Amino acid sequence: MTCKERLALTINHHEADRVPIMDTIWGTTIARWKKEGLPEDKSAWDYFGFDGWSAIGADITLQLPSATIEDDENYIIARNSDGAVTKHWKKSTSTPELVDFLITDRKKWEEYKDHAKYNESRVNFESAMTAYKNSSASGHPFQYFNGVGYDWWQRIVGPVNILMGMMDDPKWIKEMLSANAELNITIMEELIGHGIEFDSAFFWDDLGYKNGTLFSPAMYRELLFPYHKRLCDFCNARKIYVVMHSCGNVNAFMPMFIEAGFACIQPLETKAGMDLFELKKNYGDAITLMGGIDVRAMASGGEILDKEVIEKIKFAKQGGGYIYHSDHSIPDNVSFENYSRVISIVKEYGRF
Repeated sequence: MTCKERLALTINHHEADRVPIMDTIWGTTIARWKKEGLPEDKSAWDYFGFDGWSAIGADITLQLPSATIEDDENYIIARNSDGAVTKHWKKSTSTPELVDFLITDRKKWEEYKDHAKYNESRVNFESAMTAYKNSSASGHPFQYFNGVGYDWWQRIVGPVNILMGMMDDPKWIKEMLSANAELNITIMEELIGHGIEFDSAFFWDDLGYKNGTLFSPAMYRELLFPYHKRLCDFCNARKIYVVMHSCGNVNAFMPMFIEAGFACIQPLETKAGMDLFELKKNYGDAITLMGGIDVRAMASGGEILDKEVIEKIKFAKQGGGYIYHSDHSIPDNVSFENYSRVISIVKEYGRF
């Protein structure tokens, strides 16, 4: 069975030959694994036999000129193509710190909103077509991948500014959300017009933190839901199933994710309160679940690891509708031996 066939069956809640397997792994983790047994000439993807999508994105930034503001031996402060100012610590691989934003209110949005519109420079059509042909030849499904919604804009506007705007000036926030949705849709239309057939779309929009959602279900319903649904309606009308990535505890939004038309939710952060057993019982017939395997158990190893993976795989796989993935990504405290054990268990207990 090809990867494309396996994922299609799973997304449609049918049992394939086995649970599809994919994951996201830190670069520092790969460096560790190379020292512990991962062959130098093999990617983790190939070595472990991951399934997955061949994916392409496009430029949805504001396309503003990038500039270095400060640069010394310790850090670089730079304005990126979204207008946000980031502080990059040269001696760290951590996520750059956001320290300033160009668009902070409606007035600034009015000044720069034309930069959020479509133009042909946003898409490398030649590269996209090559990727599509390679995907077709390899038996992998082809996917559109990009950021949407709240999480996309909070990186540009700033989390405090956007959350305050959601309360004080919702019309401004709706305009930005609409601009992002329409830009993604126009890009997909242009790619489809060039002969590309997408199997899926993967949209990331982080809406939760450790203890719950970043804003209320009522605010999600009013402000963000219409644009998530607009994206899903566009894709579903073309038989393109939609995967939603949202970190943190988004339990309160699950019914509305399903109503919007998302086919799959990922990564189901256990450490933030996303319980794979409860999610499967409550929503397993309506949405495919991807993830939910606690990386803390992977780091611990032994019986803790075995129990975590065996029990969850045996339960979640029933009736299809489950894709193996960690509950976010694999950090560098997980050994190559332990992760190899994880995949071995998934392959053994994930068969139908």
